[in-house]
Amino acid sequence: MYDLIIIGGGPIGLACGLEAQAAGLNYVVLEKGCIVNSLYNYPANMTFFSTSDRLEIGDVPFVSNNAKPTRSEALEYYRRVALHRKLNLKLFEEVSNVVKQFHCGSNLDDVNSPDIYNVQTSKSTYQTKNIVIATGFYDIPYLMDVKGENLPKVTHYYEEPHFYALQKVVVVGANNSAVDAALETWRKGADVTMIIRHEEVGSRVKYWAKPDIENRIKEGSIKAFFNAEVSEIRDNEIDIKTPEGIVTIENDYVIAMTGYQPNLDFLRKIGITLSANEVMKPTYNDETQETNLPNVYLAGVICGGMDTHTLFIENSRIHAVKIIEKITGKSVSLQHN
Repeated sequence: MYDLIIIGGGPIGLACGLEAQAAGLNYVVLEKGCIVNSLYNYPANMTFFSTSDRLEIGDVPFVSNNAKPTRSEALEYYRRVALHRKLNLKLFEEVSNVVKQFHCGSNLDDVNSPDIYNVQTSKSTYQTKNIVIATGFYDIPYLMDVKGENLPKVTHYYEEPHFYALQKVVVVGANNSAVDAALETWRKGADVTMIIRHEEVGSRVKYWAKPDIENRIKEGSIKAFFNAEVSEIRDNEIDIKTPEGIVTIENDYVIAMTGYQPNLDFLRKIGITLSANEVMKPTYNDETQETNLPNVYLAGVICGGMDTHTLFIENSRIHAVKIIEKITGKSVSLQHN
């Protein structure tokens, strides 16, 4: 029996583990992949928009070579935090379901029944009094829903540019991931074409990358179709729907940087209610992070539902503090910036 099970071993899940540890709780962090699995899947050369101090957890300093840390520096930082603080982590163990335990005829509607949950994973089943869900949003890509999207040449995860050297590459999207992929593959010698749904590059693109991509498009080094979308993908070609009609170009690879979404189906499955609008925001108390399920909490970007652009590591770290204060009934002693 655990006092607390934390689902998700990303930065916010680790922050919750640190707070639970400091409070003396019997806890475990369950992660379906490696430590900070979502960050591990970021592009190899990615640079964070936030400064390193804004990414710190558990009051452990994050020192980077530059003001804006890289993916590799972040992986090293969070790994060292987890190892140095001896966090109780179970990696490569995916949670499949959370079920409230029945006791002697009690039922889910009985307010007097104990709030004890069975957490079922790919390896075992655990019991706990409290649960934190900190699963982020990097697991499920938005699909283009076009013919040929399942071809091997199509990926929704961009790693590094060398593979695409001398290839005809289409990059779908207009925000940070798409811009990084377009610029990096072009600089490795790829023939790059961007397909952008709107009339310009995204407004949230990092300030040092936005003029770079705009200038490359303006000079013709990187081709771009605006107000356009993919119509069909074939082995050696791609059809692009433009305001002027369908354009067909030769193509070797498609990097679809169309964004990602949280696993809201999992929340529904275990009984957490979502708003009826398109945001599908989960139900929770802003003061405590507790959902409509007693003693089940949300932390991190999952709190925003489909609105994944308002919560980040830097403004979600406080969720860990609020949750542990609610569980223990005591003020957390660690300092937080």
